[in-house]
Amino acid sequence: MSVIQANDAFMAAQVLDLVLSERRKALSPREWKHRLAGYGYSLTQAEGGVVVTSLRTGSPVCAVPGEIAV
Repeated sequence: MSVIQANDAFMAAQVLDLVLSERRKALSPREWKHRLAGYGYSLTQAEGGVVVTSLRTGSPVCAVPGEIAV
């Protein structure tokens, strides 16, 4: 597994692709969160919706589309 650091819009798009891909594979929201933790990411609830954050730095990486939210 490799950890993707989102430094620009292209990297944020790659992280979002990973997040959505893992959601399709997961059978439940709990498994989805566990799978993302393996890549070094977490899902957090923010005012604007669900945000992908880095477990290492705690910084937001990208927003999750509303229809995919936990």
